[in-house]
Formats: sequence, structure tokens, C-alpha cells
Amino acid sequence: MPFAEIKNGRLYYEEHGAGEPLLLIPGLGGVGAFWRSQIECLAQRFRVIVHDHRGTGRSETSTSQYSVALMADDVLELMNHLHLDTASILGHSTGGVIAQTIAAWHPKRIGDLVLSASWAYGDPYFRSLFKLRQTVLKSVGIEAYEQFGRLLRYPPWYFERNPEALTPTVPGESGTVEVISNRINALLDFDSRGFLSRISARTLIIGALDDAVTPRYLWDELAAGIGDAKVVTLATGGHFCPQTQPEYYNKHLLDFLASSSSRN
Repeated sequence: MPFAEIKNGRLYYEEHGAGEPLLLIPGLGGVGAFWRSQIECLAQRFRVIVHDHRGTGRSETSTSQYSVALMADDVLELMNHLHLDTASILGHSTGGVIAQTIAAWHPKRIGDLVLSASWAYGDPYFRSLFKLRQTVLKSVGIEAYEQFGRLLRYPPWYFERNPEALTPTVPGESGTVEVISNRINALLDFDSRGFLSRISARTLIIGALDDAVTPRYLWDELAAGIGDAKVVTLATGGHFCPQTQPEYYNKHLLDFLASSSSRN
């Protein structure tokens, strides 16, 4: 299995396809398999790279002190390991805040930028929701935390059509209680409003109107801060719209990425 050496650990990663590099960064769960509905489609045109965040999935770590800056550095170290000077980045949710950080502070390392169901800062609703998730995690345990998370991630109609979405995932895949709690703290500390204007990459912001984790108004703030971003709103799909609406989601991704002047 391929691993990249990083500070205090190793990152598990996979590569699919060939062409210009495209990094897919998953959300709070941290596991690259989140992108299972995108990898095959995107790999027909790009060199797709996915990884498990430190402390999640098959990645290793010797520290659980997390920050968004640390997770962004991990991605840059992975790029260095792969000898990539520049890559386009698609980040979902937590992956989106990591991508924002790279785009703002390391602009020469990024091609196109896609922010999926992401946010610039935690408003009172967001903070209350994530603190509640943290309380469930610590007081009741990972199983209850994951069950609560599944109800938040998907729209109600999705469970009727896909009842397996209610079944537990691999135990511990997203990390230990300590790791998950510290990752939530990193998100609660994140605020990009002061540096969004530094982002100069071509940017697509995409999400679903019925997202209960990152409502539309949170990505409107992203769009306002970045300035020239294109915004695509799916009518439904919930927070995990890449999984629930892959046909529409992937089409918008490919349309945006194909429209880059560097690929015309």
C-alpha cells in the first residue's frame, strides 16, 4: 500500500487515472473512499489522488493535536512526495477548509479550486451543531456519534431508496474519540473570512439546497469573499451530495474543470 511520510506519521493515498493532477480531499470523516462515486468518472480525464487524513482510515499519526493548518501542510507534504508542484483541488466540507487554506497561502501550488459543501467560519448554528456532535461522541460513544452523523449527512428520501446508508460504517475508521474530538475543535477554530480575498484560483462552489450541516448561506459567504467564484446549487442531495447525486455533481465538476483555459 502506498504511504507518504509526513511529520509525525504516514498518509495512506491512492492514485487513479492519468493526466493533470487532481487532489480530492474528504471531509471530517477523513477517509478517501468518501469519493467512491467520483473517482472512476474523474480518472478518465485526470490523475486523481485521494488520501486518508492523518489519524483516520489507513493513515498513521503520532499526534492528535489537530489544526486546519496542519492538515493543509499534510496535503502539501503529500504533493511533495508525489513531486507535484501544482495540482487542482476538490475539497468537501472539512476538505474545503483545507483547500481554502492552501489556495490562500500557497497560491502557486494550486490550479483550479472546487469547494464542496464548505464554509468560511462557524456561525452560531454551525457551532451549536458541531458542539452537540462532540457531546454525543464523548458522552455516548462513537456508534451513536456515527448514527447521528448519518442522519445529518443524507436527505430523508435517501434512506428509503438506500436503507444500507443507515448501517454502521467500519468501526474506528474516522479515528478514535480523541482524534475526532480534536478534529472538530480544529473546525470550530477555523475562520477564513480574513484571507478569502487572497484566493486567486478559478473557483467552483457547489452544494445542495437541503444541506443540514453547511446550509447555503454559509457558502454564499465563501462566494462573496472569493469574488469571482462560480456557484452551483443542487436542488437536493444533503451534505453528502457527492454520494447522493453523483450524476449531477460529477457533470458540474467536469464542466467546470474542462472549461479551464489551460485545458482548451
